[in-house]
Order: sequence, then structure tokens, then C-alpha cells
Amino acid sequence: MARPRKPLPAPVRVRIESLSHDGRGLAHVDGKALFVHGALPGELVLVHYQRLQRRYDEGCVAEVIEPAAHRVAPRCTHFGVCGGCALQHLDAAAQIGFKQATLGEVLRRIGRVTPERWLPPLAAAPWGYRRKARLGVRWVAKKGRVLVGFRERGSAFIADLQRCEVLHPSIGERLPALARLIEGLSIRAQVPQIEVAQGDGPVVLLFRVLTPPTPADCDRLLSFAAETGLHCYLQEGGAESVRPLPGQAVALRYSLPQQQVQIDFEPGDFTQVNLAMNRLMLGRALDLLAPQPDERVLDLFCGLGNFTLPIARRAGNVLGIEGDAGLVARARANAAGNAIGNVRFEVGDLYGDQVQAAWCRETFHKALIDPPRSGAWEVLEPLAATGIRRLVYVSCYPSTLARDAERLVKGLGFRFVAAGAMDMFPHTAHLEAMALFERA
Repeated sequence: MARPRKPLPAPVRVRIESLSHDGRGLAHVDGKALFVHGALPGELVLVHYQRLQRRYDEGCVAEVIEPAAHRVAPRCTHFGVCGGCALQHLDAAAQIGFKQATLGEVLRRIGRVTPERWLPPLAAAPWGYRRKARLGVRWVAKKGRVLVGFRERGSAFIADLQRCEVLHPSIGERLPALARLIEGLSIRAQVPQIEVAQGDGPVVLLFRVLTPPTPADCDRLLSFAAETGLHCYLQEGGAESVRPLPGQAVALRYSLPQQQVQIDFEPGDFTQVNLAMNRLMLGRALDLLAPQPDERVLDLFCGLGNFTLPIARRAGNVLGIEGDAGLVARARANAAGNAIGNVRFEVGDLYGDQVQAAWCRETFHKALIDPPRSGAWEVLEPLAATGIRRLVYVSCYPSTLARDAERLVKGLGFRFVAAGAMDMFPHTAHLEAMALFERA
């Protein structure tokens, strides 16, 4: 027999002490931590309890009694319901300050390291920045409607969105139209996701479908494409099944003007969601790495060549390693398209034992790594053995950056020269960072 749930306490007034790493306010009630959605440090708020845990409780703001100086009105009417954003109630400049402080705290707590100097945090325009996204789709039979958007906060349900302020306007202003489009399909219950892909120009909508669309469905998709200027692709299985509808094929690319590079990509390829921030990030990476015409540079987790090709504009010779053979093929095509001949790309598994990896037997002056959330633990020792004197580490997850930084500094003989946060995802608690290491 199930144990009855303990009733939730009455609403309580609390003073918020700080922000947690996921953007919730943190307070303590009778010595127990209380995480509060929608609260900011220094605020006095009335909190409704939502969930009781053994070590902490969770709640949301019912009333802001004394607001923080950096509190602003959220631009999005869905903020607080949609789980896509966590910090719209905090001024954009304060958001990146919070992320810089979080980076420092994570480095100290997990890695027990601190950089010799802090880089100014990087930020770009905070609205309409997302050019890559995966939108959930759900046919709600009881309502006779389709929902398109991000998931609700703390839920598996799709939020009922009329507009998204962080998506590029070409998509963010068309969510209801997308929902109506899918409602009219015979397979409306068999479309779980739409992937959005955009570079400098055209937008591709990649519809993942569990059942092939009928000819009438395809006609409806093509009519929508003609009306909006968007391009419709289908994915009926794995990545190899991605295909444009008739007449919908389009070249996707983005430019890196400062480095005189263009990157072509496919709809399902990994690219940075925030193009403006990607350009700022590249500029900083090149400044820190400072590749010279007589130097050999290694780029691990290189993808399409986003860093590799700009580095090759300045270095003598560059090697890019990536585990996805399709990305490597497109990186080579990008090198040829940009007439960059001093670079080569190789397929390599960077997550296992690197003893047999060919790149480990070469020597390099400098390196850049841009690993996934899991970090770069497996490549750190062989990377150091290549003789590099300088390493730029681009991180999308500060906890693994901290872990790897500790090993580089305390085990592999590097100095932790500099670090700084990058606001790749404004209004979210997601934190990206860049760090510079040099041989001690």
C-alpha cells in the first residue's frame, strides 16, 4: 500500500541568499535548503512549496515583496511555464556576471584550481539568437490540437507556446503556424520532433516522422514551404534517412568574416546555436592560441572545422580529429571550398584508449580542444605527450572543465593561465567557458 504523501507546508517568506547553478534562488528554512524558481539573490519573496525532498525542498515565487536591483520583467509571456529559459527575470548583464561567478566557484570546488587571470565574459545580443533547436511536437487528442515548442519546466509535456523570444524570429514567430501545419497532416500523431537548422540565410525544418507522410501530407508541407520561404526535410529513420522534399534542397552555410572562412553543413550536423557568439568565441580562441606561420596545431573534437579552418589561416600546419566520419568528410570539403591546403582531417575515437591513435605519435606546438559535456579526460595525457606548449580548452560543461583543469595543472605540468565565461545561451543557466593552459 502506497504511503500517503506528506502535505506541503504553508507558503513562507524567505530571503534569497544566492542563485543555484540551474538559476533557482537558494534560501534556508529551519536549516533546510529551499530552491525557489523565479527568485533572485537578496530578494524577500513569498514562496509556495511544490516538492519536499529528504535533503532539500522546492518551491516557486508567489509574490516578490522586495525585488532585487537586477530584476527585470521577462519578455516572454510563457516564462515560468516553458522550460526553455530560466533567467529572463534577471538583467542580461547580470546573467553573464552570474555565469562568470559560477565558473569560478565550480573550478575551485571541483578542480581546486583558479586561473591566474580572468577573461572578460563574452556576450552577444540576448534575443532571437537560436539558429539551431529541437522542438518537441505533440498531438493532444483531447484538445484536438498540436503543440510545438520546448517542454514545460520540470515536465515531459510540451508547453503551449504562441511565440519564442530566443529562437530566431523566422521560427520563433511561427510556432502556431507550425502547429496548424502538423494538425492538418494525416500523420499528426507520428511527428515527435522538428529540428531547426539555419546559418546566415535559409532555414531548414527537419521533420522527424515515425510513419511516412502521404502524398497529400507532402503537398501540405510543400505549400507551407512556398508560403513561408522555409525548407522542409524529412527524417524517417536514422541520420542516413534525412532527405529534402522535392525542390526543397538548400545549401546551409555560415560565414566567419574575420577569418575569411565559410562553413557548409547539413541540417543534422552539430553547429553552434548562436552564430554571433560563435564569431566572438572564435576571435577569442585565436587571440589566446596565437598560432604562428611556423607552428603545427592540433584541433581535437574538430567537427566541421569551425576552429580548425580559422586556425589554419594563421598556422603553418593543422590537424583536426573528429569521431564522426560524416563530419570529417564535410570538414575536408570545407577546407577545399575555402582553398585551405595546410590542414588535414582524420577520423578518430577520442573517448577510448589513445595508445594506438596516430595523432599521439606526432608533435605539435599548440592545441585547441572543444569536447562534449563528458570532457576530454581520455586525451589529456597523450595530448601533453605531443609536446604542446599552449592549450585552449573550449568547454560546454564547467564541471568536466574543472576536473580536466585539475589534471592538467596538478598532473601534467601546465599552468592555468586564464579562463572566462561565454553566454552562448542567454536567459538559460547553461554555461560555456574558455580556458588557456601553458607549460609550466
